[in-house]
Amino acid sequence: MKQPRFKLSTIIIFFVLLVVFFSLLITDLLITENTSDEIRGQLEEKALIISRTVAESQIVQQELESEEIQGTIQDYAMSIQEASDVLFVVVMNMEGIRQSHPDPGRIGQAFVGGDEKRVLNGEEYISISEGTLGHSVRAFTPIYGRDGEQMGAVATGLSLDAVEAALEKNHQNILIGSLIGSLVGVIGAFLLARYIKKSLFGLEPAAIAKIYEERNRMFHSVREGVIAVDEEARITFINHSAKEIFQKAGIYEKEPVGLAIAEYLPDSKLDRVLQTGEAEVDEEQNIQGSSIIVNRVPLIVNGAVVGAISTFRDKTEVNRLAEQLTGVRLYAESLRAQSHEFKNKLHVLLGMIEMKAYQEVHAYIKQLVDHQARETTSLTDKIKDPALAGFMIGKHSYAREQQVDLTVQCETVIPQAKDPNVTHGLITILGNLLDNAMESFHTEEGKEVSVALSYVDELLSIDIIDNGSGIEERIKDEIFRKGMSTKGENRGYGLHLVKTSVEALEGSVEIESNRQGGTCVSVIIPFEAKEEVE
Repeated sequence: MKQPRFKLSTIIIFFVLLVVFFSLLITDLLITENTSDEIRGQLEEKALIISRTVAESQIVQQELESEEIQGTIQDYAMSIQEASDVLFVVVMNMEGIRQSHPDPGRIGQAFVGGDEKRVLNGEEYISISEGTLGHSVRAFTPIYGRDGEQMGAVATGLSLDAVEAALEKNHQNILIGSLIGSLVGVIGAFLLARYIKKSLFGLEPAAIAKIYEERNRMFHSVREGVIAVDEEARITFINHSAKEIFQKAGIYEKEPVGLAIAEYLPDSKLDRVLQTGEAEVDEEQNIQGSSIIVNRVPLIVNGAVVGAISTFRDKTEVNRLAEQLTGVRLYAESLRAQSHEFKNKLHVLLGMIEMKAYQEVHAYIKQLVDHQARETTSLTDKIKDPALAGFMIGKHSYAREQQVDLTVQCETVIPQAKDPNVTHGLITILGNLLDNAMESFHTEEGKEVSVALSYVDELLSIDIIDNGSGIEERIKDEIFRKGMSTKGENRGYGLHLVKTSVEALEGSVEIESNRQGGTCVSVIIPFEAKEEVE
């Protein structure tokens, strides 16, 4: 088997790492975004609080009321700036003129940035703009006097670089956590891969998939029905043949996998096999009128019963297979007899031609043609089933080869059977009975066998009479038992098949025999014609 490119451990480690990586990546993105927003919000809130604090200071309000720059606002603003670690705290009057600034030389000059106009109109807000100290986040708060009129505004700035630095530090912490998580994931993936591979007997995924596919195809391709249950007696597998048998029995209404076997098939006895752990073979079971031959075997792993499996086959199919084998043998014997008889006649013709007895050749051929025509016509006129008629013609040839005088009498027209299986059953019955009759003679002279066929009221009667040695009284009751024979070993199957075939056709068979008068076998079976017989 071709080795897979990647081993199971490599695949598991790769996918675990992939899952860990994407999980940490998504976590990093979400946490970074949320944390960034939170940190930015905290810094903006901090700047806004500082602005409000400065705006409510009496020192700031008193100096703005005097409308002269005395330096007290500068000292106060610088102390607040240093204590809160912000970029700047700038106080301005209503004309936007700075009253404080980190660079004292810029006091008295107009505020730079262009985003201060709204605060001078009494609005508190946060913005981002570029001033003399670079890009910054600015919190603006208006300053009101004791009479409620606005006297100026406060702008507190935070450097964007400081904000980014805080975010970067937070991101580094998340990244370190992600790396530690990845390392733990690698170790976990390696240990998990070892455990899984050990559980799977060292097989790679491709090998497991191949074995699973082969198992399914193998079970579905067999003619026998297969059904398996787990240790809790729940159905885990059922193949196509089993479904067909259950459909035939009328119990396959829905997919049974997952159902309890006692609920779906109460008489399966698989639950008993689970309890006993013992196999049960070649047992006959009836499923709503359908007979099956069943084998039940427990599934044992490490000494424990983990399930059970049942294989079964329709009993009628088994019987039909045996009958088909017998029928084929009978067809072959009939053809061989005809071939042998035809060869003998050719030898006779060849001898006459070599002797130049042409008139005798003409007479002999005419005799053969007339005899064959009479024999064939008499059968085909009365027996309308081509297979059955051809079979009886073949038996005539076989009888002549065995030096047996075989006569066939049809008291009525024998129609073709509506069911082809009935014809096959008849051939099995007639073939075995005629063979037994022709083998019943102990002398080479006076061998006579007669067959009488009659069809009345949808019943077909068959009588086969011979003048052979008859049947001993002591074995009459066991003559139909499988393996029972007085002709030696590996015999005794013909009459058993006759009995089985007659019962399958819901008919009856009787035998009358004595040591002086030969044997008479009478068979009566229900027979539904393919078309009405005139």
